[in-house]
Amino acid sequence: MASESWKAAYRELIEAVVAKGYPEQFGRDIARNLGSENTMRRMTSYLYMAKPRSAEEIADEMLAIMDDRERWKEKKEAEYYNSRYNDLLNRGL
Repeated sequence: MASESWKAAYRELIEAVVAKGYPEQFGRDIARNLGSENTMRRMTSYLYMAKPRSAEEIADEMLAIMDDRERWKEKKEAEYYNSRYNDLLNRGL
């Protein structure tokens, strides 16, 4: 079950999309694609600060945020496995 802060981020993103004149369903789709509270809050900030002029600009930013998140996850995974490998080298089998 989603936390209250996640639900709040979800609602705020949808409200921001609607405030820009786009359908509520568009906001829901963006929120579902982003998934995490942090990415939804980042998108909401973008909507208020950058003032995108089209749905395409909003979708492009959503994809960029999703790409950043994926790179971050890959970086953390690589750091974890690098740490495990270093432990193996230091301690041996």
